[in-house]
Amino acid sequence: MYAVLMILMLLIPAGAGIAEACMKRASKTAQDALLVSALAAETLLYALLLFLPVNSSFLLFSMTDVLTIKFRMDGFSILFLALVTVGFLLSGIFATAYMDHSGNRSSFYAFLLFSQFALVGMDNAANLITMYMFFEMATLLSIPLVLHDRTPEAIGASMKYLFYSIAGALLGLLFIFVASRYSDTLDFTRGGSLNLSAVSGHETLLLVVSLLGIVGFGAKAGMYPLHGWLPDAHPVAPAPASAVLSGVITKAGVLAILRLIYFVVGPDFLRGTWVQTVLLSLALLTVFMGSMMAYRQDVLKKRLAYSSVSQISYVLTGLFLLTDQGVQGGLLQILFHACVKICLFLCAGSIIFHSGKTRVSELLGIGKTMPVTLWSFTIASLSLIGIPPAAGFISKWYLAEGALESGLPVMNWLVPVILLISALLTAAYLLPVTIRGFFPGKDYAVSGERSDGIPEFWLPLVILAAMSLLLGIFGGTVTEWAASLASLVL
Repeated sequence: MYAVLMILMLLIPAGAGIAEACMKRASKTAQDALLVSALAAETLLYALLLFLPVNSSFLLFSMTDVLTIKFRMDGFSILFLALVTVGFLLSGIFATAYMDHSGNRSSFYAFLLFSQFALVGMDNAANLITMYMFFEMATLLSIPLVLHDRTPEAIGASMKYLFYSIAGALLGLLFIFVASRYSDTLDFTRGGSLNLSAVSGHETLLLVVSLLGIVGFGAKAGMYPLHGWLPDAHPVAPAPASAVLSGVITKAGVLAILRLIYFVVGPDFLRGTWVQTVLLSLALLTVFMGSMMAYRQDVLKKRLAYSSVSQISYVLTGLFLLTDQGVQGGLLQILFHACVKICLFLCAGSIIFHSGKTRVSELLGIGKTMPVTLWSFTIASLSLIGIPPAAGFISKWYLAEGALESGLPVMNWLVPVILLISALLTAAYLLPVTIRGFFPGKDYAVSGERSDGIPEFWLPLVILAAMSLLLGIFGGTVTEWAASLASLVL
């Protein structure tokens, strides 16, 4: 049953994407209907997967005895597939209205579906080879989303995305080559697949290539020093593309790092080494630097892009702590960040579509004409800052506890301090949008009608804002689930 559902989850977006690419002369209604139908079907198949036993697997084909394309569903697949199906569905619904603002609708829809195809394959990968193949496909198939407008800025940003991603993937490939030499299997194995007797005497080599592999896959997640593509890609991409890039596609890098640390190398091999210290230092530097750059940026989508650089490294910080609480906080941040950042980018897209304003300094009084949009932006912002009862508070709480639990010198207090500073900076670059939007001053004269557009614009925003709030208010079940996942790897 798992094999049938998995093949359907790969075929539907791939087939629908091909059909969209062939529908350039079809009506807008036909193109929209195909996109939403395919994304809804993926969501339904995901719901059916939840009824199957965890650790279901199947072998698609073998290139050699070692090089196999194999899929397996575990708790982490369930988490990341939730982001893919729900995130793409809501962004796709928004796109049916937003793409009236842009041309090349059929090609945009096609590559949106192709990107989903690659992410579904990666999320269910059972071994390094399958994961790497779909990781590379996710890069190549999502680049046209950045390139969509074909402007010089879009071309430059897409090339930068390509170069950074390929460079990072090559470092990941180097890790795979070396790890395969010292592993019993390339399949993901709880606790790590390294053969410790074969590793003996070669620990330094494995530590170096592990660091390079993690930094390489971290390019997709926007981790320093390979973060530079994110701030350039988001402002030029259509808003639905920015939403899935930040909320979902960047999580491909997070998943690759999670698999590398906890299912190939093993946390025990890295715990207490110089590699762990370097990784935590890079993650904290990214958190602080991203927050500072966002605070200084006036272009709204670029501000949100730098925010993504910072917030995704919250997740990486949790994974690098190698503690139960840290991993739990990181997993919660994955879920909460996806809801929030998709919402924020779609809010930015709606504002740009209806008002033509792209800079924060231009948004004075925007809440008077687009109240639903700005309320959604505000609720999502509160979650990103970490103000209770919004969801983001829970993940940041567990990340701080994980740092204290780690017992690492300096890091056990530096992590909470950096997280607190970043939260203050997040408030400083997000809340002014709300304050100036709702309270422009007594001399402000409202211009334009009060409207948030058609339901395709505001409904996804309301759903995502409600999720970011309700996941915090009723977070017990989600927290227990994250704890159960963390217990599987530590």
